[in-house]
Amino acid sequence: MKIRHIQHLYRRVGFGILPATLQEISTQSKSQIVDNLITTSKKSTILEVDISEIRNIFGGIKSASKMDADTRRKLQKISRKKQVELNVSWINRLTNSSELLREKMTLFWANHFVCEDNSIVYIQQFNNTLRTHALGNFGDFVKAISKEAAMTKYLNTKQNRKLKPNENFARELMELFTLGEGHYTEEDIKESARAFTGYSHNLRGVFIFRKRQHDYTEKTFFGKTGNFTGDDIIDIILKKPQCAKYICTKLYRYFVNDVVSEDHVNAMTDVFYKDYNIENLMRFVLTSNWFYDEKHIGSKIKSPIEFLVGLKHTVPITFKTKKQVLQIQRLLGQTLLDPPNVAGWKGGRNWIDSNTIVLRLKLPSLLLNNAYISNIKTGNEDAIMDIKKQQFKKKYGKRFNTETNWDYFKKHFKSVALQDMDSHILACSINDETKVYLEALAKVSKQEYCIQLMSLPEYQMC
Repeated sequence: MKIRHIQHLYRRVGFGILPATLQEISTQSKSQIVDNLITTSKKSTILEVDISEIRNIFGGIKSASKMDADTRRKLQKISRKKQVELNVSWINRLTNSSELLREKMTLFWANHFVCEDNSIVYIQQFNNTLRTHALGNFGDFVKAISKEAAMTKYLNTKQNRKLKPNENFARELMELFTLGEGHYTEEDIKESARAFTGYSHNLRGVFIFRKRQHDYTEKTFFGKTGNFTGDDIIDIILKKPQCAKYICTKLYRYFVNDVVSEDHVNAMTDVFYKDYNIENLMRFVLTSNWFYDEKHIGSKIKSPIEFLVGLKHTVPITFKTKKQVLQIQRLLGQTLLDPPNVAGWKGGRNWIDSNTIVLRLKLPSLLLNNAYISNIKTGNEDAIMDIKKQQFKKKYGKRFNTETNWDYFKKHFKSVALQDMDSHILACSINDETKVYLEALAKVSKQEYCIQLMSLPEYQMC
């Protein structure tokens, strides 16, 4: 397999590949490398922070309605603190996971089955449900999501009762989770909402089906009539090829290109519709020749999480306080566990605006080198960024206090010549203006040159 193609693969299913790892697998075939990525992601390791204090409090309360105001405030305070810990733990997991493909898929599904909650118990459980089903059967996945405590709260399924149906979950199930807008009617929403009546959960986040609140009368959904349950509705949706095509289109945009190829998506749909096996679908995509087309390499703008994790993957960074990790995410425009709305982040060009591009270009030097970038050679003072370093440092410097593990970087880049660094750090081709800029730089060391490369517009692409 070509070196360039291996790098492309690892940038899409992960956050890059270190030169030492690249050298180890460089003689393997495409099928061997993809098989290994899938095999190492067979296992699902849950991500969790210590919530024993909350569970102990839950032990003395029968239901949320029995909770007094002081206890509620105490739980909320603990939850806020623990959600910060879970966010940081997730970032660290993405940076160092041995289950690389599963973790990248979990990140994808988190922006598909969008959900948020103020309870660390429910949101941690939801996050691990995403992880558990990330490469499994899509039908089982949707059914599990429909019963998650965080989702029944977020989309009001808990308030969905036979005498007063709530249509929120039924609508988003079709519009955002399975079919896409325009492939169902308002009547379909009303009828399917009745099938999900009675869905609830207890204080600890365990799913409860409240039989007395369920509508047992017949429903007519997509032309079929019966006493349907929520699972029945999902099974009927799965029979529609549009469901498979909708998911394949989203996966294509995320892993391949924002510009969709109908031929490629149709080929993916043919594979996926057979059994809705996510692992089989990803194997098909990652072993397809078109996945490695030159037009796809370096064609996508990194999400803020991909940018931050990719930087940490190349040069390990430890933040002195956990909240700094969240501050960077907020400034860049994507905070894990805190989506903007039920539709999630739009992605693509929406990741970049006049504020975030300035921060992205300066963040590597800020985090890795105390906001310093070595000067270009005398006579070439017109650099690529017209930003006053001290002004930027004054604005952001106090927010971030980090320790950088350059020994790790030196170990993994030991065999890379300085003039070859750009092929490891950058995904896309360098334009003529950037080439002139790079040639003018005072290349003191690999360490400084790495920071310089990460400070280029080209580094924003993957």
